[in-house]
Amino acid sequence: MTISKHTDKAPAYVVCIDNSDYPASLELHKIYRVLPDEDAGTDADLRIIDESGEDFLYSADRFVPIAVPIAARKSIELTVLPMRL
Repeated sequence: MTISKHTDKAPAYVVCIDNSDYPASLELHKIYRVLPDEDAGTDADLRIIDESGEDFLYSADRFVPIAVPIAARKSIELTVLPMRL
């Protein structure tokens, strides 16, 4: 699976479709914000803020990219940890 490189300032979002081996860190079918990380993309990984509140690398095939409507994105960004750049 390929997740396009995210280059603008709006965060990309994905849904977890495989939390095997990480049930405490990733919730199945939960929306996660993808943090920019060019090195992660070269290894087919994504940098995600997981359930611990910290950002970690996970294989991109555990997620499916989604388009989040602007109103929903604003709500998500107000209620989740601030994006670290």
